[in-house]
Amino acid sequence: MMSRTMIALVTALLAAFQAADCRADDTSNYPSQSIKIVVPFPAGGTADTLPRIVAERLRQKWNQPVVIENKSGAGGNIGAEAVASSPADGYTLLASPPGPIAINESLYKKLLYRPSDLMPITVLGTAPNVLDVRSDFPARSVQELIAYAKANPGKVTFASQGNGSTSHLTAILFEKLTGTKMVHVPYRGTAPALQDIMGNTVDMFFDNIGSSMSLHLAGKLRILGVCGPDRAPSLPDVPTVRDSVADFVSVTWFALMAPKGTPDAVVAKLNATVTEILREPEIQAQFVKLGVQPAPMDVPATDKFIAEERIRWGDIIKSAGLTLE
Repeated sequence: MMSRTMIALVTALLAAFQAADCRADDTSNYPSQSIKIVVPFPAGGTADTLPRIVAERLRQKWNQPVVIENKSGAGGNIGAEAVASSPADGYTLLASPPGPIAINESLYKKLLYRPSDLMPITVLGTAPNVLDVRSDFPARSVQELIAYAKANPGKVTFASQGNGSTSHLTAILFEKLTGTKMVHVPYRGTAPALQDIMGNTVDMFFDNIGSSMSLHLAGKLRILGVCGPDRAPSLPDVPTVRDSVADFVSVTWFALMAPKGTPDAVVAKLNATVTEILREPEIQAQFVKLGVQPAPMDVPATDKFIAEERIRWGDIIKSAGLTLE
């Protein structure tokens, strides 16, 4: 006859095995309910459009609702914090440009989350930034802009997607390399910044190419230069900024992340499905139309890519001596 201690031990072991079986079954059945993808910026920009394209395709593949929730503010920190503190079950994800993932830890004195609280799934795509100016701005080229800014120190205004965003840091890099001094006007995302540059409220804006290209073609703003290392195929007549400013390159990217501790099997399934979607010709065509190059990566490659980006943007922040509360 087994002792009470032995019976209790066997019972506990059986319960543990049953719980493990349930967890394994839950993973194998993922997703069994709706998925929420948090975008930490307002609707309307490329950061919002790309995950919506992917979300719709995920819905079709998995026959489960995939909902986009825009949770903006504090340079993307509010949305990132919400995801980092969510259950690590694969049902709340983050789709974001570099700010909350690779920049803000070096920039803000205090964060209520850490990028290490998020784990990578894949990079959705990359896009060169572009240098926009309002349609009636007197400078017609990057060189003319530099000359104008030097002749009018502290008078040229530049919009950004928010403090610490790639558009903000790109402008700081531009100031540093050109010896200019301009005035920062932060917005809560791409859409309101574009609205004000079209309304001639601000002078310039480093935006990603997807959001600005159609407005440039429509004459609502002017793109003076592409910030990638090479000219953009979609804007072959627009020179690169580094044609006028040596060593100037600024490319943004968009990554899909999950809360730390999300089961490896769930992350693997998300990676496999999303990268498969990113390789579909129809999806690639939609991305390219937005000026974005799809960039499907496996999880280790995504982790390495983001780590390198943290170092790169961290060096820019350090060299500029920039900190935010």
